Amino acid sequence: MPGANLTRTEAEERAGIVSNAAYTVDLDLTKGAKTFVSNTTVTFDAKPGESTYLDLIADSVESVTLNGTVLDAAVYDDSRVALADLAEHNTVVVRTLCRYSTTGEGLHRSVDPSDGNVYLYTQFEVPDARRMYAVFDQPDIKATFDFTVTAPKSWDVISIGTVASVEDVDQTTEPGTLGDKPAETSRRWTFATTPVMSSYLTALVAGPYASWHTEYANEDGRTVPMGIYCRQALKDAMAKDVDYLFDVTKKGFAFYNEQWGVPYPYAKYDQLFVPEYNAGAMENIGTVTIRDSYVFESKVTDALANRRVETILHELAHMWFGDLVTMKWWNDLWLNESFAEFMSTLATAEATDWSNDWATFCAGEKSWALRQDQLPTTHPIVAPINDLNDTYVNFDGITYAKGASVLKQLVFYVGRERFFQGIHNYLTAHSYGNATLADLLGELEKTSGRDLTAWSRQWLESAGINTIATELQTAADGTITKLALRQSAPNEHDVLRVHRLAVGFYDVDESGKVVRTRRFELDVDGELTEVAEAEGLKRPAFILVNDDDLTYTKLRLDAASLDFALKNLHRFADALTRAVVWLSLWDMTRDGELPAEDFIAVSLKALASETESTTFRYAIAQVSTTAHHYVASARRADMLKNVSEQLWDLTLAAEAGSDNQFQLLKAYLGYGHDDAFESHVRGLLDGTLTLPGLDIDNNLRWSLVHALADQGLIDAAGIDEELARRDTTENREFAVGAKAAINTVEAKRWAWDQSLHNDDLTNSQMEAVAYAFSGTDSRELADPYVGEYFDVIDWVWKNKTYHMAETLLNGLYPGYADPAALVAAGDKWLAAHEDADRALKRLVVENLAGSRRTLSVQRYNESLQ
Repeated sequence: MPGANLTRTEAEERAGIVSNAAYTVDLDLTKGAKTFVSNTTVTFDAKPGESTYLDLIADSVESVTLNGTVLDAAVYDDSRVALADLAEHNTVVVRTLCRYSTTGEGLHRSVDPSDGNVYLYTQFEVPDARRMYAVFDQPDIKATFDFTVTAPKSWDVISIGTVASVEDVDQTTEPGTLGDKPAETSRRWTFATTPVMSSYLTALVAGPYASWHTEYANEDGRTVPMGIYCRQALKDAMAKDVDYLFDVTKKGFAFYNEQWGVPYPYAKYDQLFVPEYNAGAMENIGTVTIRDSYVFESKVTDALANRRVETILHELAHMWFGDLVTMKWWNDLWLNESFAEFMSTLATAEATDWSNDWATFCAGEKSWALRQDQLPTTHPIVAPINDLNDTYVNFDGITYAKGASVLKQLVFYVGRERFFQGIHNYLTAHSYGNATLADLLGELEKTSGRDLTAWSRQWLESAGINTIATELQTAADGTITKLALRQSAPNEHDVLRVHRLAVGFYDVDESGKVVRTRRFELDVDGELTEVAEAEGLKRPAFILVNDDDLTYTKLRLDAASLDFALKNLHRFADALTRAVVWLSLWDMTRDGELPAEDFIAVSLKALASETESTTFRYAIAQVSTTAHHYVASARRADMLKNVSEQLWDLTLAAEAGSDNQFQLLKAYLGYGHDDAFESHVRGLLDGTLTLPGLDIDNNLRWSLVHALADQGLIDAAGIDEELARRDTTENREFAVGAKAAINTVEAKRWAWDQSLHNDDLTNSQMEAVAYAFSGTDSRELADPYVGEYFDVIDWVWKNKTYHMAETLLNGLYPGYADPAALVAAGDKWLAAHEDADRALKRLVVENLAGSRRTLSVQRYNESLQ
């Protein structure tokens, strides 16, 4: 639908016509399981005589009235409601029937099979408010909103505004009424007028949610009501954590006010944990929606528990940065996401019990950024966004993680106190309005005294990543005669940046730990920078450039330091230092500069003692990628068996009930290459084998079932029997994923057809099927789908919403197939689709980039003796 893909030029033109908008939205959610009634009244000012349009995606439009005149039905076409010959002051009334979503876009409807309860929630970013009401759906046409919602009497209804009134209603169905007869007694909820805000930040959540409530004594003297909500089926699990989650949120309120000097600006703060959510969470004003996999019924890794805290604080940071002050257009999406990512990490490290969160950031978020930034689709942090489709694909590692890393560098560059004073001034100057990069930099220049024009051009407006290599010369007695840092850039992105960083010297102490003994701060500028302070000092055992991870760069260690790291990574005392060194070794591995076997060996040795859960989690994933894809083909089977056996041994040796034990077992389940695999998994499943301190709870039980399926050791009937034990939303997702993982030709055909053509699957179920389809490490099963994958791309893009197309094209990509065949087929598709939508081409190019890298790194490892 071209009308749904708003261009930047169109948005600018419409913003030049429309002003002072206000909405009254009346929704009726009692008309059946498929559709709901949405009646919208919009008042706005315009330039007399001009024309414009409202955005709307609806099943049908009953009527459109402009300034008292009923318009012809043809004004609704191609997802737009055309409005011609506008007056200075206008009133539009649009009466529609809209459709509930099962794809997580618009107003999503979910039915919990465990109790039959129905749950609704909205997801409007990028611009999907138009799926619930008629709207000027772009961030810079801010407005006020009055919502009225009729819903079943047993439901709670939550929206942006506080509740003004709730009344029982006696509904009758009159001839011509849209929808079906109400199923039960209803209530009408009326909400207070919202502050001036962007449409994509409005929200509606409705259903028989369980809830808990508290309040926060805001720094401006107000009392802010707080709520946490979840499905009834998750009530007991949430009850165990709700006090902790409230406490984390309150610490966030206090921390952000302390840093910026701007108290929380809104009337309430609700956090709603909702099912079948496409994203991690969404920063709707005072009405944050969060995926309910963050309600922990079963044991989870410390990494996931840590990530839940970061997510809560990330969305809270958005209340100021993104909601109170909103980007003018989506090219400044990074202003929202990078800042929230940086601040949530800072708050988690300094205001909660997760004090090692910068190590978490390095191992997880920064590794994501480095991977994204080395794809052919890399882009500046301030990305060129020509239309909405461009926006969808920019929720990526550059917008979030690279941007956050660069903000960390900026804070170090200008000074923390001056940086946050600039943020205070920015938030104060642009409250309830829209702003741009220039507005932010202007305030930071005033407080820091630095000209940030060149800095912005290097860091925010230029793509690509630098590499800083250590060059070292020493005298015969081991003293340093020259220590220099050589900066380089990829040929296609030849920007050499100014880095404010630290260099650390490390040696082994009396206890055998590797600790820092010296630290130098300096600016790296240009191709070669000498570390003058190091001259004449004794060469340490290890030299770390970018100590404390203060800048964003790839690292290449000097030869002696590399050798030391490969032998002693597990002995580094500091969690952040280990994360930085481990990431540099991984980067060399995936660049074909470090033998795959070396990375696997150093990682498995370090995993025996690693204490930081996210570092642990990412290292396990990197070992898996290396073993399955990068090891030379002639040595791969032996390596996979060796890794599998070592992971089992590490599991047995881990502390009883520890996070390490849990993660190691989960990693072991992803291999299946050792002779004892079946007996281990079946024994854990039936209780004949136990691991001290580890309970086989619901989710772990499904991990064991999935592992059996992946090796063809359980069939669909066995999976159905497992689901019959406890039929829940989560377990249905686990079950269809396990069926799709079965390593037979028939199961893969079923999974392929189900993910593409079974419209009864929820978005989460479809995702589970698609990724399990491609997750089996069998060339024989994957190779036949190379041609089919590229043949089906156009159909997917034409017939699916963006989020579902993204899931299918990424999930179904047969990454275990012959990489050379994938590259050849992909290049052929690209050559035949030069005019394809940029967002579609980007998905294809990024998947192909992974295959190209696999091919290159495999060839490097095959060249080694």
